[in-house]
Amino acid sequence: MSQNQKNPSKSIGRYTITAALPYTNGPIHIGHLAGVYVPADIYTRYLRLTNNDVVFVCGSDEHGVAISMKAKKEGVSPQEIIDKYHGIIKKSFQDFGITFDNYSRTSAKIHHETASEFFEKMHHNGDFIEETTSQLYDAEAQQFLADRFVIGTCPICSHKEAYGDQCENCGSTLNATDLIDPKSTISGAVPTLKETKHWFLPLDRYEDFLKKWILEGHKKDWKPNVYGQCKSWIDDGLKPRAVTRDLDWGIPVPVPGGEGKVLYVWFDAPIGYVSATKEWAAREGKDWEPYWKAADTKMVHFIGKDNIVFHCIIFPAILKAQGDYILPENVPANEFLNLEGNKLSTSKNWAVWLHEYLEEFPDMQDVLRYTLTANAPETKDNDFTWKDFQARNNNELVAIFGNFINRVAVLTHKYYDGQVPVAGKFTQVDMDTLEQLRKYPEIISSSIERYRFREAGQELMNLARLGNKYLADEEPWKLIKTDEERVKTVMFVALQIATALAVLGEPFLPFTSTKLKNIINVTLTGAEGSLEWNDISSKETLLPAGHIINKATLLFRKVEDKEIEVQLAKLEATKKINEFANKELMPQKDTITFDDFTKLDIRVGTIVEAEKMPKTKKLMVLKVDTGLDTRTIVSGIAESFTAEEILGIRVTVLINLAPRALRGVDSEGMILMTENEEGKLVFVNPDTSTSLSTGSDGVGNGETIN
Repeated sequence: MSQNQKNPSKSIGRYTITAALPYTNGPIHIGHLAGVYVPADIYTRYLRLTNNDVVFVCGSDEHGVAISMKAKKEGVSPQEIIDKYHGIIKKSFQDFGITFDNYSRTSAKIHHETASEFFEKMHHNGDFIEETTSQLYDAEAQQFLADRFVIGTCPICSHKEAYGDQCENCGSTLNATDLIDPKSTISGAVPTLKETKHWFLPLDRYEDFLKKWILEGHKKDWKPNVYGQCKSWIDDGLKPRAVTRDLDWGIPVPVPGGEGKVLYVWFDAPIGYVSATKEWAAREGKDWEPYWKAADTKMVHFIGKDNIVFHCIIFPAILKAQGDYILPENVPANEFLNLEGNKLSTSKNWAVWLHEYLEEFPDMQDVLRYTLTANAPETKDNDFTWKDFQARNNNELVAIFGNFINRVAVLTHKYYDGQVPVAGKFTQVDMDTLEQLRKYPEIISSSIERYRFREAGQELMNLARLGNKYLADEEPWKLIKTDEERVKTVMFVALQIATALAVLGEPFLPFTSTKLKNIINVTLTGAEGSLEWNDISSKETLLPAGHIINKATLLFRKVEDKEIEVQLAKLEATKKINEFANKELMPQKDTITFDDFTKLDIRVGTIVEAEKMPKTKKLMVLKVDTGLDTRTIVSGIAESFTAEEILGIRVTVLINLAPRALRGVDSEGMILMTENEEGKLVFVNPDTSTSLSTGSDGVGNGETIN
């Protein structure tokens, strides 16, 4: 296949599947899974089931500013950060069943070598331009500020916390110098401009190539969100983009003059796919080059929408400059997944972390896989809610899929000691059911190959619905009393559907598929005599008469309300922490003198009467014994306290405040209040164990405390 042209009729010899490299500055959360890793794994598992030659690669992205920022924040070295999170991420993927052929890391020697070779070849061929430009510089920290070390107001949407490379509010790609009122995230200082030399990739040289390859070649087969973003960039005119940065963490620029500079992370990270393939091939004794250079290889990048430009414009330009690399045939980027109506945020801990989920819901990987697939943000941003998670599990996986399998296994053992019965004469219903069954591989394949994983997952559930309906209509548990021969045929048909679910369900529910194959006692995929994807439509019989199945085991369990309440409580606690952290404190008032302060007469009193003021939400009318007298004070505390719970408590009172009429009641003082760390009103109470006024052994009613 030419790099400039897509040939839809070509014979595919192998597949190279890549999933976006996660930053090792934090664990994996459900947004990453829904956007990239679950769809990529579904696609790869499907390709393997249909006997394709596939390599599926990924790895930890361990360079760039995100790592440096995390290291500075935690007071450790970048190496400690990447080692910590690489381990967490890799184990989470393994435990969750993401079947990478190789999960590498960009700190690996083979990656440094590969990325350096890319740069050196392009430098030698004159594919870069060198420019001295003015970059933002933090004089206090004495360093140039990479994109993520600068924050300011977005020039597009006016969001006040946009980063130097991207506004996370509107999604616009930016340069740090575009920001309005920028400041350094290192010192908080306002940066200045300082000259520095860098290498740039002149993307304008590739405009004609990209127009032909994307705008003409992929207008019909790329997702609208991907195609539209690429078209917008190309139509606006491509500009040179820096491929080096002034940083001390990353791959050193491997040419003279590059001292103190590293390769820009978005130059080196996508090359990680190549180095990961090389690493895999060396381990497996294979040749890596056909997976990146052969015309009959189909390459697909799975990414989130924030990476579209890098994978569809910048990385292809780099591959084009190398001369002998193929280009991706598709980049099915997803939109963003929100959590309970709010945007996922690593920094604000507003997320469902994969490693925590696996601890709190052991052996329930497939429930999360299914829910994320059902709500995948394929065409627009979508929302994950714990209530939907519970409903998907209880109403679909348990009530439909699990219920059907359990009925089939239990009845087969009850009636035939676990042996598949010999079918009698097929009725029209039987034949129609089996005919529908044989259509499902093609139906699900069509959805998967068009990257419609939500649709594909629901078609799998429709197959389970077919089985449930068939059993419910035929009612073998009733029929056994009057027509035992008919029941044999019904159970034979039901067992064929169960077998098909075990095979077709593997890309979506791999752990469930393994359990189900154990129940129906069929060989796991890949072994001699095992069932494969196309067998479901081509074989007359999937599970022959006389075959022995095992007893039923639980495929799914119900998720109880209390489990969901725990998760919602965790999020609510996170929300309160974030609200408190983001709360704007009232600025200091004008300075007063000591003489001003001494004018305040603050005393300790006791609330002797309390009642809520009628027709108000906040106001409460109090009678307070100040020691001098009992006076009326109106206080806005009714939403925080009941009258009964504050009777008899001691409070701090400002008694020489001028009276003020509130709703017709004269208030003759002020109760002193403050907020605790949760933002709740509390009384400023006297400490009876400590003297609060000069010469006093304690504080009683009427005692002054100033």
